[in-house]
Amino acid sequence: MIEISKTRLEQLFEGFCERKIAVIGDLMLDRYLWGEVARISPEAPVPVVEISEETERLGGAANVAHNIHSLGAVPLIIGVVGDDNSGLVVRNLFKQLGFTTEGLFSENQRPTTVKTRVIAHSQHVVRTDREVRQNIGPQIEDKILNYLRDILDRIDGIILQDYNKGVLTKKVIAGIIGMGRMGDKIITADPKFNNFFQYRDVTLVKPNLRETEGVLGCRVGSDEDLRGVGNDLVKRLNCPVLITQGERGMTLFEKGGRITQVPTTAMKIHDVSGAGDTVIGTLTVALASGASLKEAATIANYAAGIVCGEVGIVPVDREKLFEMLMGRAISSVG
Repeated sequence: MIEISKTRLEQLFEGFCERKIAVIGDLMLDRYLWGEVARISPEAPVPVVEISEETERLGGAANVAHNIHSLGAVPLIIGVVGDDNSGLVVRNLFKQLGFTTEGLFSENQRPTTVKTRVIAHSQHVVRTDREVRQNIGPQIEDKILNYLRDILDRIDGIILQDYNKGVLTKKVIAGIIGMGRMGDKIITADPKFNNFFQYRDVTLVKPNLRETEGVLGCRVGSDEDLRGVGNDLVKRLNCPVLITQGERGMTLFEKGGRITQVPTTAMKIHDVSGAGDTVIGTLTVALASGASLKEAATIANYAAGIVCGEVGIVPVDREKLFEMLMGRAISSVG
């Protein structure tokens, strides 16, 4: 992990507040049912969770936008929600945070993606998903690309957040990358399986280890294996690659064979849900503020460590992140 001085951290964090980042991808609503288990059901050998509270949070690409907002930057969300009650909840959550919803579009017969988690005693019991995975139609594709074209001059960076729910089609991906490169914007991508190799020639691609193994059809069992797949992805995507590995941290692969290992900073892991959203959001804000790839990866790694200590999907706390990094900077130069 690289060292970042106090002066440099202050400079980068001050820059966060001036950055505008377009977040394009699969928006979700995360619903939580909180309760306790006191007995087993007489109908089947399953726990009975007595629900005491229900909460709703932004998930998927919406959670990426929430993290960007928490860091002090300005997210501009572009995506699809249903013309349903859950879509209304997502819009209202955005409005409560002061986000513009001009980039939200609806498509007939396409519901809002909803993930419902039942949590008892701080542990996940079960999760249910309500979603449609087919690609959006040509009209919505054009609306997304036209909206990005309209705001392109006002933004500093673009995040492509793909969960294979059908918003980031080949046409949309190619159009976004083309516009972003022409406008000399920071472009980062968090890919999934379907269109993984469409994310070429961007600033950085951030898959996790499981996605990397899946798309390459291999098993990474050693550091040597990891170096091999990381360097392979750099060549095939023609850009740097940051592979996240859960409790093992993350590894940055750059052109020319340069590799940087960034060990995890999580003190105690309660829940990894949403950690990838935090990484891509923090990474992009840092890059748009002038951070190097290694500096941005280090800052994003600390951000992930913070949210992994929480139960449920929550955005990173800017002040806590800054204090942790400053504490490390003091010890490293003292």
